[in-house]
Amino acid sequence: MTIRVLIADDQQLVRTGFQMILDAQPDMEVVAAVADGAEAVSEARRLRPDVCLLDIRMPKLDGIEVTRALAGPGVENPMRVVIVTTFDLDEYVYGALRAGALGFLLKDSGPTLLIEAVKAAAGGDSLVSPSVTVRLLQHLAQPKRRVAAPPNDPLTDRELDVVRLVARGRTNQEVAGELFVSLSTVKTHLGSIQGKLRVRNRVEIAAWAWESGVVS
Repeated sequence: MTIRVLIADDQQLVRTGFQMILDAQPDMEVVAAVADGAEAVSEARRLRPDVCLLDIRMPKLDGIEVTRALAGPGVENPMRVVIVTTFDLDEYVYGALRAGALGFLLKDSGPTLLIEAVKAAAGGDSLVSPSVTVRLLQHLAQPKRRVAAPPNDPLTDRELDVVRLVARGRTNQEVAGELFVSLSTVKTHLGSIQGKLRVRNRVEIAAWAWESGVVS
């Protein structure tokens, strides 16, 4: 199956570079490369790509506004959005994750991570590098701490163990190794955690952990 991708970035060099990398993959196709947020919303709704790669800073509509329009609460058939960021400057990424983005990609991550990130998002997973997720969440949590919503049902001690490891950037395989359980058990715990916390992916699990003080 070919993964259809929309790229939105106001820098032509970035758009061209990403498109060359993705179009060179046998299972990927860039169906649109646009320069502003309004066109991103329009083309995404028209083409229904599998993954939307969005710059956080664009003319007309920024990445958060586009994300909210394509994947936010209440959107019917939300799309899979990945925010592209320079990390040090873009403190709005946290808001983008809350607006419905699956995760984020650093602009200088390189071709391999870009390809893996698109594949992960196409499969409904959050972005590839958990350690980068943690650094971003820590960075954005410094100035002003949010208050996390309580879970629907209390998390078990083992689920809290999983949450802490996810929030510290461990992969599923690493969580399984540290807790001496199987990979399928970790996935079962993650499914239960997502239901109790009313979140969609491990990025939001990590966000909840930092906000609630489960990790610090």
